[in-house]
Amino acid sequence: KWKGEGTTQNLESIVIGRCYDYIRIVNPAVGEKNCSQIWEAFKNAFINKDPCSILPKDYELFINLTLHVIPPNKSLFWENNQLLVNSFADRGRRYMSLGDTLFGFVVDFLTWCGQADSPGLDYESCPTTVECENNAVESFWRIASITYAQHSSGVIHVLLNGSADGGAYPQPGFFADYEIPNLQKDKISQIVIWVMDDIEGPDTDSCGTNSVKTLETRLETLGYDVTCTDNDKSVMFLLCLD
Repeated sequence: KWKGEGTTQNLESIVIGRCYDYIRIVNPAVGEKNCSQIWEAFKNAFINKDPCSILPKDYELFINLTLHVIPPNKSLFWENNQLLVNSFADRGRRYMSLGDTLFGFVVDFLTWCGQADSPGLDYESCPTTVECENNAVESFWRIASITYAQHSSGVIHVLLNGSADGGAYPQPGFFADYEIPNLQKDKISQIVIWVMDDIEGPDTDSCGTNSVKTLETRLETLGYDVTCTDNDKSVMFLLCLD
């Protein structure tokens, strides 16, 4: 038995349903997609396999079937504030975070894994990243993050949590390890960092200090035009509202 929670119940129905929800209602601009085929490609990446030997490349077919244009200036990267990002992005209306793309949307907040000797899903337990790095969920989000970064363009926004333990810019982290290295420099005009403290939370990190300074220096060294704002008003209103 693994330490992580098992596969989300009704996973197939959720993935296929979310796929149709996305192409019909959330973002019809992506055009027609074959949702059953998308589910099959997703499932075949990890079903019948050792749950600790799933690699990002196993999801390549799924990514290819779900890929669509990410509008310029709409990309919103983040660390340690997923719920805030979701409400701020507003399902792609304001911004299109990874969870607002078709490939992110269909599995956001879900858990899944298979078993080496079984064609079924493991509903009992799935491995955590501490137990093994190459688990089904971790490897999925790696290729999804890489793909998202490669297809982002224009002004890039990054929303960080200035109250997070260990700093706003975690290393290792998805943004540090998979997204920054895969940004396409020639397609990006500016990187805008927003550091948001939790309401009544500690102000652990700010623009120009600690881990945010590390991030700014890294991006500037790579040749990007970087600006940083602490507690941006528009995001702060949302935090206050919640």
